Amino acid sequence: MPLNDYSFRSTWELAAPARNVYDVLAELGEYPAWWPEVKEAVKLSEDAYELRCRSFLPYDLRFVTTRSVEDPDRMVLEANMVGDLEGFSRWTISGTGDRTVCVFDEHVITNKGLLDRLAIVARPAFKANHTLMMRHGERGLKIFLAGYRMGLG
Repeated sequence: MPLNDYSFRSTWELAAPARNVYDVLAELGEYPAWWPEVKEAVKLSEDAYELRCRSFLPYDLRFVTTRSVEDPDRMVLEANMVGDLEGFSRWTISGTGDRTVCVFDEHVITNKGLLDRLAIVARPAFKANHTLMMRHGERGLKIFLAGYRMGLG
């Protein structure tokens, strides 16, 4: 496996109905409102956004994400990415009542020269950066969903 090839899986447990979680996650343009590391989400078309993300490491990742699956019956959202990250990400949402589990799967390669050159020594830091970003995203979504349920979202 090349050093610029990454696979991630995160599981979030949320105290909200699965349909609410799905609806919020389907609105990619709103991610900067609740996910601190998603700095910008610029709508390019009905199914595509340009995202700029930055966590604790001093670099931005810019990529275009294009929705490939939006299935509210199966509660699956999937997108393809091109840019500094190339690959796909997928949300799989399930739950009963006010208990929801979201599984985030991502498989990407980096296309950012400096990251690729540093991967041999910095790969653990890149993975830690992703873990921190996911932790902040889960926390932000929990807070956002609390407001969403109160009619503020």
